[in-house]
Amino acid sequence: MAVIKRNLEPVTSSELKRNEVPPPTTDKVSGKVWFYLVLLTIQYGAQPLISKRCIKREVIVTSSVLACEVAKVVCALFLIMKEGNLKKMYKEWTLIGALTASGLPAAIYALQNSLLQISYKNLDSLTFSMLNQTKLLFTAFFTYLILRQKQSVQQIGGLVLLILAAVLLSVGEGTGKGSSGSDSDLILFHGIIPVLVASVLSGLASSLCQWASQVKKHSSYLMTVEMSVVGSLCLLASTYQSPDGEQIRKHGFFYGWTAFTLIPILTNAAGGILVGLVTAHAGGVRKGFVIVSALLVTALLQFIFDGRPPSIYCLWALPLVISSISIYQKYPYKLKKKSS
Repeated sequence: MAVIKRNLEPVTSSELKRNEVPPPTTDKVSGKVWFYLVLLTIQYGAQPLISKRCIKREVIVTSSVLACEVAKVVCALFLIMKEGNLKKMYKEWTLIGALTASGLPAAIYALQNSLLQISYKNLDSLTFSMLNQTKLLFTAFFTYLILRQKQSVQQIGGLVLLILAAVLLSVGEGTGKGSSGSDSDLILFHGIIPVLVASVLSGLASSLCQWASQVKKHSSYLMTVEMSVVGSLCLLASTYQSPDGEQIRKHGFFYGWTAFTLIPILTNAAGGILVGLVTAHAGGVRKGFVIVSALLVTALLQFIFDGRPPSIYCLWALPLVISSISIYQKYPYKLKKKSS
């Protein structure tokens, strides 16, 4: 951990410009890319509902997270082999380089995934999806802290709207008025707080991954493999003392699993691949609109399959979240040109 922290030095704007991934060269979106966009929207919107319905409460959180990490490794290795870069990456790979670039983010993501699994079970799908968008706020904060990337005035305004939405949902759902029949303490301490802490961790890990990609020139697929392996090792080490470890030793790794448990695990892994494809072919702006559309998909699916309309707090917060993400994606910070 100490090695990683010593290497987290701020980079200059010129270095960032050299290491920046070029945006798509055309505004025209092909039919294949639209297909990716639709699939990602459906996956992102349906994931909370799928996880809640397919993963029983008895399922041990660590077992589902570990299975998801294995699925990510398989998908990433398949894509590396498809590109024909497996041998080259194997020859260039070093343990020190892997730990420096992926070690800390992997440990953070492992903890984040565990918190998300806990939150899935105790929040309705729409509330979870909207609170999960606060990771945008923390990503902006940590990218400024680590990479010195500034935000535009409009983006700051969008983040303020996101904070207002998170406060509205936290206060409303936490008091039990927004979700009838639910225990308010359970919603607050096992639903709202875990997803907010996971958003903080997601922002930090995302910034560290961006640092590794820009400064260390680390492949995104290779980072996925490294982070999944390191994260899995961290989770396995934690089972020696954690309650999940005791449950695994007592009931077995697959306690509470059914054939349906594999569905959210595989869709989560597929979502990671789709994010990479959409970002590469359609750019970050369109990916931002996918997130907005996914919130509407979540609300619709929750009403269709659970017969549960959004609470009044969700209805108030939804336009704030949609406006926040739209503004943040539409008005990026632009460097001012120096006068001659």
